Amino acid sequence: MRVISGMAKGTKLESIDSLSTRPTLDRVKESLFNIIQPYLQNAKVLDLFAGSGALGIEALSRGAKKCIFCEKSHEAVQKIRNNVRKTHFEEKALILQKDYRKCLQEMRGEKFDIIFIDPPYRFNIAVEAVEKIVEESLLAKDGIMIIETDDEKREIQELKKKNIEIKDIRKYGRVRLLFI
Repeated sequence: MRVISGMAKGTKLESIDSLSTRPTLDRVKESLFNIIQPYLQNAKVLDLFAGSGALGIEALSRGAKKCIFCEKSHEAVQKIRNNVRKTHFEEKALILQKDYRKCLQEMRGEKFDIIFIDPPYRFNIAVEAVEKIVEESLLAKDGIMIIETDDEKREIQELKKKNIEIKDIRKYGRVRLLFI
């Protein structure tokens, strides 16, 4: 796993060897960032369920001004710290070791331009995270949320029930990106 583009391009990132943490594939990450590139300059980013921090670090590398990484796993937080240090983004990163609910609650009053929601697939909590983000008014006026999932039908059905509009869906093998 590596940083694809920007200031830290080519930097190898540490990943987590775990069944509950799955890094976003480079081809998916590259496509995702090609889509959101116009929104990245000076953006404030939230990387929820951050894992190794690869999405937030890629955003920083491509011009985001700040990223908050939220991850509850101690091992994953250590990897994020190492990866942030390797890429020299310590001044632009805040790493929180908390459950996503507590993290979102503590972020009350913040506004994010981009929010990555990439929970472990088997937990089925992406829609709940979106609800909390909306409830806490954490998304900036023209901000975007991106959910990474392997079961977009379930997610779409649940989001429609909540009257949350999906702007775009992209498919990459078994991975789906939902843009809200």
